[in-house]
Amino acid sequence: MEDGVRREPSVVTALWAHFPEAVEEVTNFRGQLAIRVRNEDIAAVCRYLRDEPEWRFAMLSDLCGVDMIRLREFPRFDVVYQLYSIEHNRRLRLKAGVDEFGSVASVTPIWPGANWPERETYDMFGIIFDGHPDLRRILLPEDWHEFPLRKDVPQEGDRHEADRWLSKQGIPIRLTE
Repeated sequence: MEDGVRREPSVVTALWAHFPEAVEEVTNFRGQLAIRVRNEDIAAVCRYLRDEPEWRFAMLSDLCGVDMIRLREFPRFDVVYQLYSIEHNRRLRLKAGVDEFGSVASVTPIWPGANWPERETYDMFGIIFDGHPDLRRILLPEDWHEFPLRKDVPQEGDRHEADRWLSKQGIPIRLTE
């Protein structure tokens, strides 16, 4: 900002040029760039960032969900994508908002390593990933009825209900003794 004009990182400029409606917000906190992308554009933006020679974000290093219920009303969730360009030694964080009963496109076709992180995010938050090849629970049993990292799920839970479930599974443990 030598002349008083704020200059956006070139990746932001490139995204605005290729996807003029997709970029909703840009933040740079302590040198960590985060770009909020419109939900319906996340797959196209990710594919562009992976394939464009200037960026080559060939590695999805992490994908997770965040329940924003106490911070904003809509959209309830964020899906956060941590990207890394091995070729250019760059990191980038993308975020896409997802409504409580909405969905977001799977990035598993772009980065096959997104398979399990998307399943974990579904399992913990109930976020649906459209086009995922095998979207099912990965940490909890298939018949589990809650998504435990949602902020509105009670921390303690119903111990009697847990006892019934454990008994049904043939596990000789009681939590209510």
